[in-house]
Parts: sequence; C-alpha cells; structure tokens
Amino acid sequence: MAKPRLPKSTIECPDCTKASGFPLGKSEGFSRRGFMQIAGTGLVASFFADVFSPRLLQAATTAPNVTLHNTAKNAIFIFLPGAPSNIDTWDLKEGAWTPSDFNPTSYDNNNVRFPQGLMPMTAAQLGKIAFVRSGLSWAAVHTLGQSWAQIARNPGGATGAIAPHIGAVVALESQIKRLPTDVLPGFIALNSSGIPSSGYFPASYAPFQVVPAATGLPTIAHPDGVTRFSDRWSFLHSLDANRSSGILGKASVDMNDFYTQSKALMDAPNINATFSFSPTEHTKYGATTFGDSLIVARNLVAAGKGTRFVQATLGGWDHHSGIYDKPANGVNSLYTQMAQFDPAYASLLADLSSMPGSVAGKTLLDETIVVVVAEFGRTVGVLNNQGGRDHNLRMTTVWAGGGVRGGQVIGKTDATGGSVSDYGWSANRDIRPEDVTSTLYSALGIDYTTVRHDDPLNRGFEYVPFAKDGTYQPINELF
Repeated sequence: MAKPRLPKSTIECPDCTKASGFPLGKSEGFSRRGFMQIAGTGLVASFFADVFSPRLLQAATTAPNVTLHNTAKNAIFIFLPGAPSNIDTWDLKEGAWTPSDFNPTSYDNNNVRFPQGLMPMTAAQLGKIAFVRSGLSWAAVHTLGQSWAQIARNPGGATGAIAPHIGAVVALESQIKRLPTDVLPGFIALNSSGIPSSGYFPASYAPFQVVPAATGLPTIAHPDGVTRFSDRWSFLHSLDANRSSGILGKASVDMNDFYTQSKALMDAPNINATFSFSPTEHTKYGATTFGDSLIVARNLVAAGKGTRFVQATLGGWDHHSGIYDKPANGVNSLYTQMAQFDPAYASLLADLSSMPGSVAGKTLLDETIVVVVAEFGRTVGVLNNQGGRDHNLRMTTVWAGGGVRGGQVIGKTDATGGSVSDYGWSANRDIRPEDVTSTLYSALGIDYTTVRHDDPLNRGFEYVPFAKDGTYQPINELF
C-alpha cells in the first residue's frame, strides 16, 4: 500500500510548487537542506526527537501577505489574575473615591494622569511604557477569563480543551532555531502554578515551573555525584527503552521529555546562577516572591540559553471589598498589591534597558517584549457597599520593550472609564485577548494566522482563531 502523501507546505517557500511538507513552524522552513545544515552543527539526536513526531510533520497553512513585526527575541508575560482596577492604575479616573496619597500627577505634557503615589517607581519608567486602554475581555468570570487570556480562545470552545498556552506555541516555534548551547526549556513559568500547559503539543513545550529561591534550583545536583548519576541514567534507559520509543503513547514520551529536560539542566555548567539572586537584588525588586520572579525572568532572557517565553504571576487583585484599606494585619488591598508590583516591575524595565542585547547597539529591553495582562478589569465610579470594586469587562494592557514605542496611550475611555470614546487603532473596535496574542506573536516573528493540521480533532488548530480571516490582528500602533 502506498504511503499517504502529506499536504504540501507553503512554509518553506510560499511560491514553490514542490514544497516538502516537512515544516516545523512558520518562521523557519525545515527542508532536507535545513536538516543537514543543522545536523552539521553537532546537535544531539534528542534535539530532533519531537521533530520526527508524526503530529509535527503535518503542514501548517497561513494567510497570504502577512507582515510580521519581528522586533523581539524574547517575551516576559506578567499575569495579574484577580484583575486590578483600571481606573485606579493604568487608566486613572479621579473622583471623590480617589485617595489623596495616590498623588495623581500629569506626565507627557498632561497627556497621561498617573497615580504617582501608588506606583512611584513605575512612574519613573513611563517613558518606556505604552498603555492600551481600549481592551475588552470576553468573560467576567475569573477561571474563564484567565484561561482565555493565556490560550487566546474560548476555553469552552471546540479547541479549548486541547489548546496550548501561548508560551508553548512560542517554545515550539523557536525550537528550530535552538543551538547546542540552548539547554533551558523554551517556556519557563515563575510562581505560576495551575496555568494552562502544552495542550495537545508534546510536553517538552509545557511551562517549566519554578518557584524562585536565592540559591536557585534545589535539586539540580545529585547527592551521589555526576558519575554515579550518569551510570544510573544509562541503566534506567537500558531497562526502560519503551518509555522513549513512543510505543506506549504520548504519556510515556512526555515523561521521558521531562526527564531529558531535567538532565540537560543538571549537565549544563553554571546554569544554577541563572535561577539565583543576591540579597541586594532581592531588596531592589521589593523583597517579595514576585520580585524574585522578575529577577529570574531578567536572568533568563539575559542568559540566552534557549528560554524565549517567561511568565511571572502575581495574584490577589480580586478587591470586591477594602480596595483602599491601608496595609495592616495582613489585609489585601490595592496598596499591598502595588507594594509588590511597583518595585519589581520598575526594576525589571530599568535593568533590561541598561543591559546589552545580543546585537550590537541593542539593549535587552529592545529585544524583550514585556506585557502586563489580567483577565478583565473592575467596576468604575464610586465603590460598592463593601468599599471595593466588582468585575468589569473593560481592561487595559501594559506594554514595553521589544519594539514597542514607549510613552504612548492607545485608546481613550470616557470620563468614568467604563466605555471607549476612541479605540485608538486601525481596526476601530475593542481590543480582545486574541488581538493581544496576535501582537505578541507578531513581535516575536511568529505568524499569528498559522493553522496547524496536526491536532487530534482533525479540524485544524489556529494559533489565534479567526486571525486568518482578518477578524483579529496585531496592535500595529504599538510599534
């Protein structure tokens, strides 16, 4: 029986009629010539293990005439589940409710009002930051909105259950560019338990979960030494060859991938320094776990060891009551949250902008797009009867680096902050989570219109649903 022919790929050469049908991703073709070129660099065979997966051999299709910004090498995705109040932070609306110590201050020739007293360190970085104020969430339910923001689709939709985290997409797309020195996973998540994983992708693209500690990764060295561990590793593989052969299915291959990733970290020299930090850095970033996560995020993109997408999460923003309560007795309020966020975020931007990038004349901030995202916003105007704010769909995303032009505001809301008076971008509509994801992908050189034909539902998996039809698109005005 003749083997079925794979669909022709338009990835390697959009104008070719003899494409091989052997691409890995949009940004680089994976032809036989490409294989030989990469093989010549001395990469170990394990690098190609997932490339040879039948599910990754299926052609991907893209929309024609798509222009990508391709301005960033890395992404730091700062996620604030619980959802901070827009009108108290990124889209300040002053009223009788505004605490006087917010110290609202005008910046950029009175174009921006900002709560300088609440976020004094971030205020000093406003020239690097762009606010997108015409955002609108699809769902005012925490779990639904949080998943939606991280997988760029309705979690309850047809592909929601198999959808990978957007960081997993970045990890897969960057795989073809990995070098022998790229020993770190493509997607690392800091303080981010419970987030979406790799979906139907191989588990090697799942978020590598880390809780930062000053001493780095606690189990990176085996107590019996390198030689003894290597002997045990070889013995295990001789006994359990089926685990990596694929004969036992995806679960066993995923387990083997996790082992292999961990072994690579153990073997890499000085890798633990990337996950470590000094007492001075800990203090500078706010002396909090969230601050520590942004130190490690900075270290990861600076190391250039293969990590292209870093997520750092700071929850606790669900302020239905006591949003302006002063910090005392462990109370959770906007003050306590911003005491964690402000020094960490501002220090991250300051450090990235002062560190050299991989290209002469570029800083690390030039090469790293940093976005702050929540699942939705909070109600506007006077506080509710518990002194708090409830769920609201209107939201703001905050951008910096990676080609983003800082010191600008996209979109304008009315006097209350509840409705949009000017969308501020070419599509002239609300900016949805799918547009945010399209923007991230475009900045990283990933075609957001990509449709993969390797999904278990056999319906075609869109990186961003309906982007190929023009429904969603990057926020080009940011760049």
